[in-house]
Amino acid sequence: MNHKYFVYVLKSGVDNHIYTGLTSDLAKRVDEHNRGKVRSTKSRRPFQLVYYEEHEDKTAGRKRELFLKSGQGRLFLREKLKGHPES
Repeated sequence: MNHKYFVYVLKSGVDNHIYTGLTSDLAKRVDEHNRGKVRSTKSRRPFQLVYYEEHEDKTAGRKRELFLKSGQGRLFLREKLKGHPES
């Protein structure tokens, strides 16, 4: 079975905090964040999906997630999200 994995970036409507994660079901995971089902983000709801990438396998997705959480990755996201209306 061939799953796709998504690296996603959410922005908090409370404090503009950025959260980066990995999932195989993007819509379900964003919904879980917004319904308070994710302990680490519960207090920062609501969230808006501001960026995502699709990857063919979990290993590639995890590698990209770790990059986006690094200093260089945060700079990449800052540039990528510059034109975003909520930035």
